[in-house]
Amino acid sequence: MDTRYDRDTRLDKPLLLITWPGSNTSLPSVLLNSHLDSVSAESFKWFHDPFEAHLSPDDGKLYTRGAHDDKCIGMQYLEAIKELEINFHYSPTRTVHISYVPEEEVGGFDGMAKFVKSEEFKKLNVGFVLDEGQALTTDEFRTFYADKSPWHVVIKATGVPGHGSRMYDNSAMENMMKSIEVITKFRENQFDLVKAGLAVTSEVISANPVFLKAGIPSPTWRPDMRKRIAEKLAPGWRNMTYEITEKGTLRDFMGRPLMTATDGSNPWWSIFKQAVEADGAKLAKPEILTSTPDARIMSQIGIPTLGFSPMKNTQILLHDHNEFEVLPFVILFNTQDMLHRSVHLRSFDEDSNLLGAKFYGLLWTCYLVVSEVFLQPANQLL
Repeated sequence: MDTRYDRDTRLDKPLLLITWPGSNTSLPSVLLNSHLDSVSAESFKWFHDPFEAHLSPDDGKLYTRGAHDDKCIGMQYLEAIKELEINFHYSPTRTVHISYVPEEEVGGFDGMAKFVKSEEFKKLNVGFVLDEGQALTTDEFRTFYADKSPWHVVIKATGVPGHGSRMYDNSAMENMMKSIEVITKFRENQFDLVKAGLAVTSEVISANPVFLKAGIPSPTWRPDMRKRIAEKLAPGWRNMTYEITEKGTLRDFMGRPLMTATDGSNPWWSIFKQAVEADGAKLAKPEILTSTPDARIMSQIGIPTLGFSPMKNTQILLHDHNEFEVLPFVILFNTQDMLHRSVHLRSFDEDSNLLGAKFYGLLWTCYLVVSEVFLQPANQLL
């Protein structure tokens, strides 16, 4: 295994790249990506310090910020490869790269976005990428073929100033509230589609207020007020202006939508689906991820990319209080006692096209991804 830091991002935001060399380096490689950064946490709302990685001895839950987003994925990659190398003396045909990038939570502009433009990345000859997905509370695994594209809109309302005890027409707050009411109604209409089962969250437009700023508290009306929202514009006739920041492009370098095909036209999808279903597992309907991970950056340069986290029957806790994951070794040795999830040891048939092995559930799909069925040279994957 070859491990190196890459400084093509920023000096204070390095990228960790690990390479598992394949026997045929002329074939396009596979990149397994995850990110190092996490969002902030309000410690007083957690059972344990979110940055102390508290392991509960009773149920094996590891409480820490980033357990779901995105530390568990990066750990699974390494554990799967270690299992294959040490216990099965397996060497891949294709080269496998594992990347740990910074800045994903704030757009990836100083992380993966810079890395893909570097000469180092071009030398990797990446043909397919697995990036983060999300857990699912049912007995199915989720797969994501595209991501939502965020627009940040800042609305500024102005109005007449004056003493806070008086009533004014056309005040900044009055103008702002009218826009908020319009946006709230639009959000309700979109959410009603989800509640009625006519669409999933990723198929509608999310409009979410983020913060409100009105200067310092004062008994005097402030003439300016700002509101950052996730959708909609502000009409100029109400003394309002707006600024839109589009966080990334909507199409790839050839003008195509940022989507990876999940049908027979994409040989990588066919092999991925075959590997997941080889053990009798179920895939949920492919989705658009409601967040914006680094997958979209690889899609922009035309690399087929799927978002996938092998976590079924698991509560979705990314960015939540008391985020936790169950450690693999706890699952491995206490599978009969684990009520948290129904992930158990799985046996692979010695006569199948997969390596005969017993591999615990949290890592089993990562095992398949780097197994022989996935990495053998095939003309359609060149």
